[in-house]
Amino acid sequence: MRVNEKYSTLPAEDRSVHIINICAIEDLGYQPSEGTLLNSLSVNPDAKCKYGLYFRDGKRKVDYVLVYHHKRGSGSRTLARRVLQNDAALGARSARQDQPLPGKGSPGKGSPGAARQQEPPMDFHEDDKRFRREEYEGNLLEAGLELERDEETKIHGVGFVKIHAPWNVLCREAEFLKLKMPTKKMYHINETRGLLKKINSVLQKITDPIQPRVAEHRAQTMKRLSYPFSREKQHLFDLSDKDSFFDSKTRSTIVYEILKRTTCTKAKYSMGHGEGRKKDSALLSKRRKCGKYGITSLLANGVYSAAYPLHDGEYEGEDVEFNDRKLLYEEWASYGVFYKYQPIDLVRKYFGEKIGLYFAWLGVYTQMLIPASIVGVIVFLYGCATVNENIPSMEMCDQSHNITMCPLCDKTCSYWKMSSACATARASHLFDNPATVFFSIFMALWAATFMEHWKRKQMRLNYRWDLTGFEEEEEAVKDHPRAEYEARVLEKSLRKESKNKEDEMEGIAQPAIPEQMAGSLFHSQTRRMRERETDKVKLTWRDRFPAYFTNLMSIVFMIAVTFAIVLGVIIYRISTAAALAMNSSPSVRSNIRVTVTATAVIINLVVIILLDEVYGCVARWLTKIEVPKTEKSFEERLIFKAFLLKFVNSYTPIFYVAFFKGRFVGRPGDYVYIFRSFRMEECAPGGCLMELCIQLSIIMLGKQLIQNNLFEIGIPKMKKFIRYLRLKRQSPADHDEHMKRKQRYEADFTLEPFGGLTPEYMEMIIQFGFVTLFVASFPLAPLFALLNNIIEIRLDAKKFVTELRRPVAVRAKDIGIWYNILRGIGKLAVIINAFVISFTSDFIPRLVYLYMYSKNGTMHGFVNHTLSSFNVSDFQDGTAPNDPLDLGYEVHVCRYKDYREPPWSEHKYDISKDFWAVLAARLAFVIVFQNLVMFMSDFVDWVIPDIPKDISQQIHKEKVLMVELFMREEQGKQQLLDTWMERGPKKSEPCSNHSPQAGPDGPENHGGAL
Repeated sequence: MRVNEKYSTLPAEDRSVHIINICAIEDLGYQPSEGTLLNSLSVNPDAKCKYGLYFRDGKRKVDYVLVYHHKRGSGSRTLARRVLQNDAALGARSARQDQPLPGKGSPGKGSPGAARQQEPPMDFHEDDKRFRREEYEGNLLEAGLELERDEETKIHGVGFVKIHAPWNVLCREAEFLKLKMPTKKMYHINETRGLLKKINSVLQKITDPIQPRVAEHRAQTMKRLSYPFSREKQHLFDLSDKDSFFDSKTRSTIVYEILKRTTCTKAKYSMGHGEGRKKDSALLSKRRKCGKYGITSLLANGVYSAAYPLHDGEYEGEDVEFNDRKLLYEEWASYGVFYKYQPIDLVRKYFGEKIGLYFAWLGVYTQMLIPASIVGVIVFLYGCATVNENIPSMEMCDQSHNITMCPLCDKTCSYWKMSSACATARASHLFDNPATVFFSIFMALWAATFMEHWKRKQMRLNYRWDLTGFEEEEEAVKDHPRAEYEARVLEKSLRKESKNKEDEMEGIAQPAIPEQMAGSLFHSQTRRMRERETDKVKLTWRDRFPAYFTNLMSIVFMIAVTFAIVLGVIIYRISTAAALAMNSSPSVRSNIRVTVTATAVIINLVVIILLDEVYGCVARWLTKIEVPKTEKSFEERLIFKAFLLKFVNSYTPIFYVAFFKGRFVGRPGDYVYIFRSFRMEECAPGGCLMELCIQLSIIMLGKQLIQNNLFEIGIPKMKKFIRYLRLKRQSPADHDEHMKRKQRYEADFTLEPFGGLTPEYMEMIIQFGFVTLFVASFPLAPLFALLNNIIEIRLDAKKFVTELRRPVAVRAKDIGIWYNILRGIGKLAVIINAFVISFTSDFIPRLVYLYMYSKNGTMHGFVNHTLSSFNVSDFQDGTAPNDPLDLGYEVHVCRYKDYREPPWSEHKYDISKDFWAVLAARLAFVIVFQNLVMFMSDFVDWVIPDIPKDISQQIHKEKVLMVELFMREEQGKQQLLDTWMERGPKKSEPCSNHSPQAGPDGPENHGGAL
């Protein structure tokens, strides 16, 4: 095959037609007449190629785009210069690269304009990048791809290389990747019968208004058998429409695999002389030994600016041609369809399985929040309905009891009446009631049911998306090395090679080689051995030890920073409470707890949001310096670090209020101090559960409102506005040019690059922690999470459809490490809720009092039972209130919440027996609650099968049908062979004595042809 035929960029049917390109003629110096220009402009070339979705011929679809920056001043030089004319090893490739890629902005080498213009000053780095692009694009041509360049774009200094994969390349790569494609064989999907069928039909009629108007979302009764594509078995597949057999997602995936696999082994340097070349000789000599550069390495080194597949077209407008992107925008990414189900199959078709699984998981999670929200609202309403019947809160609000409490701080705080905390006590009952225990058990079982429901849903999606036999490709993807890893291995091999050369030079300096020929043979063998050793170079734990040590110290430091900030907020609360206690206004003094709590929580919220962004960047940097080998390993390590840091950042203030506040206070006359100055703060008389509820609600709602929604909406809008302002500052001509309709690849280049699903999963996992970990203190958490997720789904959908470049479709059969994190949070939630109920709330002390100390079997006297007495004469020097008569009478004995002996006891202020009884009951409750709920969760896990029965039957049916299909095919081939064998000898008998080819070899060769 001739070179021009092999690398021709025109379809086979058009190669005999000579098409004159007006732009190419202008580049050659020919000035067309006015009539010629009018004729050429009568047909809009942009409309012919559908504004960048196709090549200039309007027939070959653009499957992928490479973007690079160039300097227009160097346009006089051909963009496809010969690499090195005196390099015999690359002679053939140089001949191919001497021909510029078709398209705009690629002037010929013999252009008169190029001869007239003066050669601009040389930029060696840019020239080196240009040579890398030339070699890489030449290798892409060798791989069978077809390229077209466009540098005359509306974006100044940016060039585009459009890539098209022809049919033979798609078939070859689909077979290599083992892509499952639908065959001609169709079969009926087993349908439910009897009562279940009637129930399903009724549910379909009820849910029909909330179903998306998408063909892929309708219930299918027929399904095509899928089989890994094979060129030898093309007759099994329906190839009547080759243009749509591989959809745009599959085509871009295939091209991306070729881009990753195609390498740029070295960049020859043939230009520049004198001092400039000597200056960069060391750098260029290193780059010539660059090993292998795939597209990831070229992007990392700035050879290309971006690489992405194209969106299917515009998503809004009157004259926009209908496409999947527009359909997704109307039926999925619009806030007006928030009540509808997601078209998950269409999402998977457009974005790939990995993104489809994320949105499917988010949809299942949101649906499962509906029953949790209903039960949480019922628990909250139960608390509202029984607040007036709660005897402990009624006793606290009863002013006739006249209980005088000890001061909350030293000197500045005075004695206070317990009835002043009436509002807090009544509000605490809304969340601290017997129904809370039931809700905690319910949420633990809910988490287990959610995980099992998702596994079943995931299996259904695997069956529908033909991912049931996916392990082979996962192993292949997992073993693909990252660009940074290859660069580190290259650096290590270069150091090793340099050391070997030094040793070799020392050996040459010694007069130990008697003959020149023997030395030459020795050095050639040494060189070959060195090259083999270089190929085996890997990064060991010794190479990574500095990175591991840095990771450990950085994570410890970041966690210490979080603890220090929490300690700072504690000091703020203590000092602010003492300062407000000196205020002369009674209203200010009466609302000290609410004011201090609210302001401290807002400070915590701001710090959490800021540190979340910092910790995300730190986690990525720490993962990069580890240099993981594969993308899968990189993603898992990044997720672990980011989750650890963000988990500690988000939940440390809540853990403090739940388990540490009020636990290490001491007692009046013997308080515990921080830095010998700040007295540890106490819980309110009604307990710390109300404050925990305030902390949890403000942090959860604030993160969802500010970080998840406001940032996701506001930051992209701000970036768009900044780009618009920058464009407006340019010349009016550029602005007017920019306002014209762009090519598809130009419009997509201005979109934000896809940064992965880690941030999307992370915010949902943190929210899942808020919903499950401390749900005993905030039953309304599932409701607020549900309302947030309804908006979050459409917000993420709109971002993917309108504001992000189209990501490369990645096949995946599960959500990866996130499932293990969810299971871990579910198990941890059981333990935490057990401790919250037993230690933070008053549920256990109330039970102990009711069954051990109550005289009449009621809760009357419970508040007095939980308070201890203190003689004010026992205050330490300098800690007594400055105004002991603030209540209008002299106080001799004040009360504080604790189980201690009274001052008139023989062992005054020692811990009483009641404390040990309550502690034993609390620990017993933790053990019983934890084991009971864990057992129930495991029972739910065991009862619900991971694979639905109907799906397992369908998978088995597919295997049987596939075996039958191949058996029939083999039987047909055998019958044809037997028929030929019967007819063959009869026809060959007359010439059997004269033809040496007649005999056993004939049928074998013929059978092979068949």
